[in-house]
Amino acid sequence: MTALHNPAGEIWFLTGSQGMYGEQTLRQVAEQSREVAATLGGSGTLPVPVVWRPVLTDSAAIRRAMLEADADDRCVGVIAWMHTFSPAKMWISGLDALRKPLLHLHTQANRDLPWATIDMDFMNLNQAAHGDREFGHIQTRLGVPRKTVFGHVADPSVAARVGDWSRAALAAATLRSLRVARFGDNMRDVAVTEGDKVEAELVFGTSVNGYGVDELAAAVEAADDKAVDELVDEYQDTYDVAADLRTGGARHDALRYGARIEAGLRRFLTAGGFGAFTTNFEDLGALRQLPGLAVQRLMADGYGFGGEGDWKTAVLLRALKAASAGLPGGTSFMEDYTYHLEPGRELVLGAHMLEVCPSIAGERPKLEIHPLSIGGREDPVRLVFDAAPGPAVVVGLADLGDRFRLVANEIDTVVPPQPLPQLPVARAVWAPRPDLRTSAEAWLTAGAPHHTVYSSALDTEVLRDLAEIVGVELLVIDAETRVRQFAREQRWNQAYYRLARGF
Repeated sequence: MTALHNPAGEIWFLTGSQGMYGEQTLRQVAEQSREVAATLGGSGTLPVPVVWRPVLTDSAAIRRAMLEADADDRCVGVIAWMHTFSPAKMWISGLDALRKPLLHLHTQANRDLPWATIDMDFMNLNQAAHGDREFGHIQTRLGVPRKTVFGHVADPSVAARVGDWSRAALAAATLRSLRVARFGDNMRDVAVTEGDKVEAELVFGTSVNGYGVDELAAAVEAADDKAVDELVDEYQDTYDVAADLRTGGARHDALRYGARIEAGLRRFLTAGGFGAFTTNFEDLGALRQLPGLAVQRLMADGYGFGGEGDWKTAVLLRALKAASAGLPGGTSFMEDYTYHLEPGRELVLGAHMLEVCPSIAGERPKLEIHPLSIGGREDPVRLVFDAAPGPAVVVGLADLGDRFRLVANEIDTVVPPQPLPQLPVARAVWAPRPDLRTSAEAWLTAGAPHHTVYSSALDTEVLRDLAEIVGVELLVIDAETRVRQFAREQRWNQAYYRLARGF
């Protein structure tokens, strides 16, 4: 089976200058800006190519370049650098037209000044310190959202920050074309999984639509037997499959039905062009099992997912899957399930009924079958594992009625203090920063959801960039968080976002 392809994309590299220094200087500007773009593109930190565009020296060319960027689906974002002095009035109409994410790179071609030979020709050519300040002013004057990165492009930290932004731009592009299939509605009487799907399409560009669960059940029943056979063989090669599920085992038919769910669900999503989906254990129709293994494997292939009809988490997971493509670590649907409250060693046990992505596994997953006390169906097959230890982040998306809010908590995943032989689900155990009490109180104060996206591949820098690009509030709980200050920040944000929306 093939993974869900991330959208093809590229970052455009735009360079500003002007004609007053002459053609020779402009040729040098073009040559050096090509080198800067190539250095960024070859840094290994960007998930998409950097495409150099001709040097811009007048307002008509600038506006045309911005309109072309907006119209080109391959362009997921624009990097702008003022190599020389580029009078910023030339950029007004272009910046006003741009709708793609923008990064202002404040750099220069040379790292060191040639102290012994520097002259006015050198000064005229290498004056980004001058030109970028003019450019920064007009961006602020126009209220243009952007990320600003300073430093020489050979510095790995500069390339890393540009890489974070480019991953956020790729995630935003993914959202703009994302289609989500909801099989059934959300879990009854639950508040946080509700949300405004019209507003989601306005803010993110994401289309969320519902389908009867029996449409999925029909696709499952129609799954090709050969596809089921191939999946079963793949399972037995990839995972530690319980003996009673293997070919010839007493419960092998349950494994085959799990494979049939995957084949049918995958075909449904592919045919409809969906990049994310939800299920609901309260609405299973003719399905014999609650989808577990199929959901886990589709997430591993890049699909977004939300349990109990939680389309907002499915949307967020797909975006962060796109952002983390090619990075070590994994990204998964998750839920804060229960706590370990030993003083000084407080921990969170995160899991879900069945649906945790094996991309976060610390070891080869086991494929097992066990009873499930909810759903009222046959015992479902699922992958069981512990998440790999190390730093990670959990992030939730909530609909506050007048806006969406992202809340992220930096965490440290640990090996469970003791084995969990009676817990037959995939899980992660972590210590939240700065501590469980502060983390929990801040999370609850923010009204953040119980479903989250867990990622050991991304950090909060990418989340900050994504929130800026799509215009959504982000609150971060980290090692420096104090609940009182956190609550004040929420109040300030509430005032800001209400004023920013207008009346």
